[in-house]
Amino acid sequence: MAFELPALPYAHDALEPHIDTKTMEIHHGKHHNGYTNKLNAAIEGTDLAGKSIDDILKGLDLKNTAVRNNGGGFYNHSLFWTVMSPDGGGEPTGELAEAINAAYGSFADFKAKFASAAGTRFGSGWAWLCVHSGGKVEVCSSANQDNPLMPGIGCGGHPILGLDVWEHAYYLNYQNRRPDYVASFFEVINWNKVAELFAANK
Repeated sequence: MAFELPALPYAHDALEPHIDTKTMEIHHGKHHNGYTNKLNAAIEGTDLAGKSIDDILKGLDLKNTAVRNNGGGFYNHSLFWTVMSPDGGGEPTGELAEAINAAYGSFADFKAKFASAAGTRFGSGWAWLCVHSGGKVEVCSSANQDNPLMPGIGCGGHPILGLDVWEHAYYLNYQNRRPDYVASFFEVINWNKVAELFAANK
């Protein structure tokens, strides 16, 4: 089965004013759709066809740039939409909050670390919160459409929160003010979804 563009779990305008409608329409309908189609073309007729996206990325030959770029783009955006919500924001609770506090001392210190990973990523890329086996969490970043599932990239754990810092993710609304975009992202984070991913992959 070919990969399909996942539907957004909310309307294009649902994250206003933090993420604008036009950006969501272009980002999902054009960029993510493009990665999906190009991934399907790259794996068609190969031994990767029929594998899950997680398995494709975990076993990836990084020299296979078509699958690296488009498989990463497909996975990263598929995660990105789900970790945001119009009812998001606030702080995590429960075991996820405990893991964040154990790793970074406080939610405020984690937030600063994550914002730094997003803000200092040169050029295009992503900031991540990952969970390792055993429940330890770690912040890192990766270039372009790479992600920590790929061998030797970033944290090495399982991504449970990702922020797209490619200019196409924010430039219409924020122009060169990436720190403002990162701050707005914290107003829409779906911590319930992040906690669900933490519990499933720790």
